[in-house]
Amino acid sequence: MSSDTETSTEEKIKDAARRIFTKKGFLATTTRDIAAEADINIASINYYFRSKEKLFEFIMDETIDKLFNQIEPVLNNQKMTVSEKIELCVGYYIDTIVETPDFVFFTVSEVMSGNLNSPNMTSRMKSLEKSHFSSQLKDMNTRGQISYHPVNLFWNVSGMIFFPFLTRPRMLDSGYFTSDEFKGLMQERKKLIPMWMKEMIKG
Repeated sequence: MSSDTETSTEEKIKDAARRIFTKKGFLATTTRDIAAEADINIASINYYFRSKEKLFEFIMDETIDKLFNQIEPVLNNQKMTVSEKIELCVGYYIDTIVETPDFVFFTVSEVMSGNLNSPNMTSRMKSLEKSHFSSQLKDMNTRGQISYHPVNLFWNVSGMIFFPFLTRPRMLDSGYFTSDEFKGLMQERKKLIPMWMKEMIKG
């Protein structure tokens, strides 16, 4: 099998898996679903990725890289204010998760387990703690511009982004809104979250 063929097959599997995971969620998706979507046999998935779980982890790692490659330069930009950074990063986060909704469940599962199995996620999360953005928040706290621990701002931003996606499966199943309506709400949220956060900071 040529290298070009292997690359093509791998990409077909990943593209198909992303579509099915996004549509059905990780638990409801089977390797048979992915194989049918990619128009390949199940043995090919096992050959390249060993299992559905390994394939999912691979896609989540790619999602982590895509997201952090966007936000890290913003967080470490020394010319931008805290508010400007929040606005850009919220947009990147929401756009990324809309494309891969199970990323939220993967992240929560990793954090709640108390034993992060994804070295990539562990490394990327530590980078947030060392970012210029984190230093800006600490300085604001020291100067009295904010009267709360800076981690509360992190929690607020992540909570306001993540929670809608955690409720998404139930809301869609109940018919409360459609997938397209949900995407519209999240586009609206890209504007609302930075506006709400500006009420908490002066940066």
